[in-house]
Amino acid sequence: MDPVTRAGLDRNPHDVAAMFDGVARRYDVTNTVLTAGLDRRWRALTRRAMGVGPGDRVLDLAAGTGVSAAELGRSGAWCVAADFSLGMLGAGAWRGVPMVAADALHLPFADASFEAVCISFGLRNIVDVDRALAEMARVTRPGGRLVVCEFSQPVWGPYRSAFHAALGVVLPAVAPVVSSNPRAYSYLGESIRTWDDQPELARRIAAAGWQGVQWRNLVGGAVALHRGVR
Repeated sequence: MDPVTRAGLDRNPHDVAAMFDGVARRYDVTNTVLTAGLDRRWRALTRRAMGVGPGDRVLDLAAGTGVSAAELGRSGAWCVAADFSLGMLGAGAWRGVPMVAADALHLPFADASFEAVCISFGLRNIVDVDRALAEMARVTRPGGRLVVCEFSQPVWGPYRSAFHAALGVVLPAVAPVVSSNPRAYSYLGESIRTWDDQPELARRIAAAGWQGVQWRNLVGGAVALHRGVR
């Protein structure tokens, strides 16, 4: 298997990083096209859910090209974008957002460094989700917040079936038109179909040390915003 073309669902870190390096050049454009522009709204909702403002320090993990960190910066908070794909960070360097190459399982930050941490559409790509959630808790101060914006499972059965079918048909059809590495999106579709539903992810977040975990469904549950307090 060529890791630049496609990563396996075992989420080998080197393969996943190489895959994202391969799609970095047109990643933001591809996401906007594939979500019909809803990605912008999801970023804005994530910023509001964070509840941060001037003086707050925010970690945006799996930040990719920094587009989500730039949105968070609109709150007035200081936000650092962390990702393990150097290609993604390089593609977003023009944004002027502070960027750090980082492994989600070994974050290069001291305990209680941030008032808030978020991860958008990246948690399901981490090889050890529970350890990553615990690492995010470690670097967040007591009383600080976590927001996870991630694909999830539509709550209405017929919609869920149609959504999963579309991931296998529409995604591969559209990706070659807009993506710099379209075959990578076969993996991304599979990773969404096999990802946790809302209650299961909430359970895992709570088990990692976060309190008061709740979620908000977007687009019928195809995407969900999970929140917790350290």
